[in-house]
Amino acid sequence: MQQSFQDLGQWAEQTALAFLQSHDYECVTQNYHSRYGEIDLIVQRQQELVFVEVKARSAGSYAEACEVISPTQQRKIIKTAQLFLQKYPKYYDFDCRFDVICFDFPQKIAKTVQPDFSKLQYDQQWIEHAFTLDG
Repeated sequence: MQQSFQDLGQWAEQTALAFLQSHDYECVTQNYHSRYGEIDLIVQRQQELVFVEVKARSAGSYAEACEVISPTQQRKIIKTAQLFLQKYPKYYDFDCRFDVICFDFPQKIAKTVQPDFSKLQYDQQWIEHAFTLDG
């Protein structure tokens, strides 16, 4: 049987989505692109819409995963979220927030061609309301 290989970013996004679904969130879309940037996951639960940035880092990275979302990147995510809400007005009255889900691997790992990142040791952190529209 052939083993499935994936890269760290894909694994992190799929793992984050499964985690959110286990908390009763439904996936609205993944990898939503605009001229400003990309939002990894957009999920909803009842009248709540959550824009989620997913980060993964291994040992040797210059910072932990949750420390690498710069104010510039936050602004790009916010602008992309605003465009999403303009394009899909059915979500306009939803309560919206920006979350970050981080995966930190204490060991140095190759970020590609791993058979299963979940078999490696990692710390996961979910930061709800990680940033706001007004920075």
